[in-house]
Amino acid sequence: MSSKQQYYFEDMQEGMEASFSKTVTEADLVLFAGVTGDLNPVHIDAEFAANSMFKQRIAHGMLSAGFISTVFGTRLPGPGCIYVSQNLRFRAPVFIGDTVTARVKVTGLKPEKNMVLFETACSVGGKDVVTGDAVIMVPRREQA
Repeated sequence: MSSKQQYYFEDMQEGMEASFSKTVTEADLVLFAGVTGDLNPVHIDAEFAANSMFKQRIAHGMLSAGFISTVFGTRLPGPGCIYVSQNLRFRAPVFIGDTVTARVKVTGLKPEKNMVLFETACSVGGKDVVTGDAVIMVPRREQA
């Protein structure tokens, strides 16, 4: 499994936390726009973005939110987990060159359904840019 961590439902406890950080690049915006088809000029056109309320290009909000998925799929709970739901609130813009840190924290367990509840957030320089909560299905050892 190399650098990926895997927890089973039996390992999960309230208060467990994990994070992932990445600096957003020009290539990230171009690739994200290409993959998703979100060609909103505020993300890809510097001239257009200069006349926006942010005065420069901003990263797609869902790019930052995608870093939360990275934490779930590779760190906590890790491989084999299934995203069930995610609520998001976009609090502030992310710019090219910003380092986004995605954090997740276990807030509850639903053993009858193998579900784990999480608080989720992304921050830049200690300021939250995305907040929310998620539900993740986590396999049990005997199911693996």
